[in-house]
Amino acid sequence: MRLLAAFCAFLMLMVPAARADELRPGYLELTEERAGVWQLGWKLPVSTAPTELPSPPLIPENCQYDGAPEIGVSGNAIVGSGEFTCEGGIAGQAVAMPGLIGQADMLVRIQPLEQPSQALRLTAREPSAAIAVQPSTTQVLQTYFVLGVEHILAGWDHLLFVIALVLLIGDWRRVVVAATAFTLSHSITLAAAALGFVGLPQRPVEALIALSILFLALEILRPHDEKPTLTKRLPWIVAFLFGLLHGFGFAGALNAIGLPEGDILAALVAFNVGVEAGQLLVVAAVLALLWAVRRFSAHLYAPAIRSSAYGIGIIGAYWLVDRVIA
Repeated sequence: MRLLAAFCAFLMLMVPAARADELRPGYLELTEERAGVWQLGWKLPVSTAPTELPSPPLIPENCQYDGAPEIGVSGNAIVGSGEFTCEGGIAGQAVAMPGLIGQADMLVRIQPLEQPSQALRLTAREPSAAIAVQPSTTQVLQTYFVLGVEHILAGWDHLLFVIALVLLIGDWRRVVVAATAFTLSHSITLAAAALGFVGLPQRPVEALIALSILFLALEILRPHDEKPTLTKRLPWIVAFLFGLLHGFGFAGALNAIGLPEGDILAALVAFNVGVEAGQLLVVAAVLALLWAVRRFSAHLYAPAIRSSAYGIGIIGAYWLVDRVIA
């Protein structure tokens, strides 16, 4: 019970801070305009505006900036651009971003002239990365898999929907069926939207995702002596339908990250597999917590579920209002 009480308190603390698709990694783009001449652009999200502008990215050793890069602050991000010239190629060289702290990360896209593009990832722990001599699909798979895992673990609206689904169903077998339906449906719209076949405005999608969280919370709170609703009888249908909507949310985040030309399908598959891996971790953790409460404090199970549902519902309602009026 203490664990679930702490979980509810944590959810409430997240209300003012959490937003849709929290994963908004920084990006760094290096594009070769003509032989040896590169355009550089970057964006680094920050929680608060810095008092001093940070240093620009560190470019390969055989390159130098053509004048000082332009650096400024736009919204909650540091943005910059510049141009640099290199003597020879940059394959085998390194690129780095100083000033990454905490959980900050940065996706690097490198596009040489008439050569395949590359996707690298910088973190606070590893703020430097080597530019591959021969880029591989494995590199793209690894980068976008990690981004997918981070997205679902940082995207609290998607997480709360999955958590609410587990709390509503309870039985692990039915949870697996519903989670599979959710996975299949959001994979469909994620792929279709990311590849440009369909699309929806992001703000209405985010509002409807908040509504889906509120809807599940209300379903959890329905009295047990009422006639079971469709949601409780066939939760996989509701999971599938709402999953289509959540897929547009995943696609919005993926579009913000970008897909590497030449490896679009590999990146899309890796991102989706990463999302599913993170989702399975959350489902397993919640099921384990529910089992522990049933096993050691069975009389507190129902109150704990209701308390969690109230917390999730309040957050969903807050997001819904915030996304409609903002």
